[in-house]
Amino acid sequence: MSKRHANLSAVLYGGFIAGTLDIGAAALINMISPVVILKAIASGVLGKPAFAGGASVAVLGLVLQWAMSLLIAAIFVFAARRLPRLALHWPTWGVAYGVVVFFVMNYVVRPLSAAWPKTHFTPVGFAWNMLAMLLFGLIVAYCAHAFFNNTDQQPRVG
Repeated sequence: MSKRHANLSAVLYGGFIAGTLDIGAAALINMISPVVILKAIASGVLGKPAFAGGASVAVLGLVLQWAMSLLIAAIFVFAARRLPRLALHWPTWGVAYGVVVFFVMNYVVRPLSAAWPKTHFTPVGFAWNMLAMLLFGLIVAYCAHAFFNNTDQQPRVG
């Protein structure tokens, strides 16, 4: 597998898998339908009126979720190509990346968007949402590790 193909595969698999599972995790954490989660994501662009929207708003939320997830995965893959230890020691760096993603998304991106409701966590909600982002980071890091091991650019773990 070429380096370019490995990069693209790591980004696509990591982004789509982590992003999709993140929707499910958010639905479970909040005990609401994934459609409501998708509308909440779309509210980042549309504001509170997103919740009155139909299927097209949910599709917008899905597209936005996947776009953000692919971007988040691409950042990790780009960094891991320059610092191979990120993919080599993927569990440690995946967890660390999940923490960074959690704080950036909840305390930078969401406050700057039109998302409704604004971020407010109970201690239990904080813990569950952090765990979801740790899983997200682990998935992205594992995909980088798995696809990089199929090229000559990354040392193999043996």
